[in-house]
Parts: sequence; structure tokens; C-alpha cells
Amino acid sequence: MTTAKSDEAVEEQAAPVTPSDRRERDRMRRRLARRRGGGWWPYAFLAPWFVGLFGLTVYPMLASLYLSFTDFDLLTPARWVGVDNYDKMFTEDPVFWDSVHATLLYVVVSVPLKLALALGVAMLLNRDLRGIGLYRAAFYLPSLLGGAVAVAIVWRQVFGGDGLFNDFLAWFGIEGQDWISSPDTAIYTLILLAVWQFGTPMVIFLAGLKQLPKDVYEAAAIDGVTPVTRFFRITLPLLTPIVFFNVVLQIIDAFKTFTPAFVISNGSGGPLNSTMLYSLYLYKKGFTDLQMGYASALAWVLFLVIAGFTAVNFIAGRYWVHYDD
Repeated sequence: MTTAKSDEAVEEQAAPVTPSDRRERDRMRRRLARRRGGGWWPYAFLAPWFVGLFGLTVYPMLASLYLSFTDFDLLTPARWVGVDNYDKMFTEDPVFWDSVHATLLYVVVSVPLKLALALGVAMLLNRDLRGIGLYRAAFYLPSLLGGAVAVAIVWRQVFGGDGLFNDFLAWFGIEGQDWISSPDTAIYTLILLAVWQFGTPMVIFLAGLKQLPKDVYEAAAIDGVTPVTRFFRITLPLLTPIVFFNVVLQIIDAFKTFTPAFVISNGSGGPLNSTMLYSLYLYKKGFTDLQMGYASALAWVLFLVIAGFTAVNFIAGRYWVHYDD
């Protein structure tokens, strides 16, 4: 760099450089820098992503934020009402609080059970046995079906008054009931469906278990460490980054659950709003009652709640998630 500068100084001393020459030289340098940086080609390849980002994410979010402060029924122009939607939500809408209660119960119960089952099955499948791939695929299959309408319909039939679950209980002399129609048990059928679809976190746990150092387990086996102690002192601490990742994803997915609640309750959220999950209530307000402004306010409250839970997880993760460094 010093040599180059000295050469330029010598050239300037040898022949005077006019302002136009300096501008031309600066222009050439900028052109060379653009060529080295790829010019506009990277932006051309990124253009579809930018279109999707601003057209399908940023603009709809800003539009819904504006609509949350309006009275909009999809048929007439939106009318600005300020914070009336939010005030009504928290002070005048009992169904809103029913949906909050049902959703929090669904999240708090389903996510830990789902992750515990996924981790347990992943540890059982973390073996080099003949045909183990078939078992892994079989356990992952329910998650492939996901929130399919057909699965929810079958689930409604299984836990109905004449369903297979009551037939199973009859073998043990237990009198069954219509689990879907009872406000005390309806939400737990949704929770059971969510726990049954544990395949995705199971696969992630299995990938994490494959990466754990085997020499640590060999040393523990030599020292006579019991399997329970080995799990809590070795496996679980080493697996905390994977646990943290699954916790964040599953909480977000649980808050957004819609299809099972819609199908199993026939879109009513009953009985007595016991299965009125937040996303289902948002859908009803927006597309059944045509209160799109109010639904937009509900959507932004859900967004802030999910963001808050995610932020709390990241803050708390500093104290229990252990990384290599």
C-alpha cells in the first residue's frame, strides 16, 4: 500500500494531473470495485426473495397493523377507530379470554409432553439395529400427516360417544363418554393429538444424539455410572441446544394451531368455548363475523405474545443451555 501511494506521488510530480484526470481515475476505481463485488448480479438473483419479503410479508403485516386500528368488514371502506379494537378485546370480550385460557392450557400441557415423548422415543431409536430405519419412519409418519383435515376427522370419530376409545375402555369395564362434547375433556383430545404428532422434534433429537461424543459415555461406563445418572448428567446437558431449539419451535407452532380445533369442534370452538383456540377465534372474527379490523388486532396481540415467549426463552436459555464454548 505504501509503495502504491509513493508511485502515485512520483507520477503526479512527473506530470501534473488535472481534475478531470482525477475524476476519471476515481471512476475507473469505482467501476473496478463494482466488478470485484459482483455488480448488480447478486441483487438480480435476490430479487425474487425481496419481492416475496416485501410483497408477501412486510406489506401484509403493515396493512394488518393499520387495519387493527379500524372498523373494517371487507365490504365497506375501513373506518379509523383508534384503539377501540384493543380496548374491546381486553375489557368487553369474554370469548377472547376463553380463547386465551384454552390456548395457554394447550401450549403449557402439550409442548412438554410432546418434547418428553419425542426425546424418549429418539433415545430408543438411537441404536444400530436391523430395520431401525423402518421404525424411525413409522414414528415420524404422524408428523408427515401434520394438521391434515382427514386426521382431525378420524380423531373426532375415535373420541366420539361410539368411538374406538370408548370400545377400548369397555374391555376394562370402564364406562366411556363423548370426550369431544364434554367441556372438561374436549381440550385434552386436542392435546393428545398434538402429542401424538411428535415426529418432527423426535427427528431433531435423534440428529442431536448422533452428534454426542462417545468417549464421554465410554468413560462413564468404566466408572460405573447408572443409565439414569448418565442421562441427567451427560446426555441432557449436552443436548440442551437441541432442546432449546425444539422448545422455541414447538411453542410457536402450538400458539398457531388451528386445523384440529376447527375440524374437531365443527368450527364452533365448543363445547362452551373449551376448544376455542386463539387462531380459531381469530379466524371466526375475520371470516365468519367479517370483523377484519378486530381480527387484525387479535393477530397483532398473538404476534406480540409469541415474540414475548420467544424472547423469554432466549433470555432464560443463557442459564441452562450449554454450548461447546
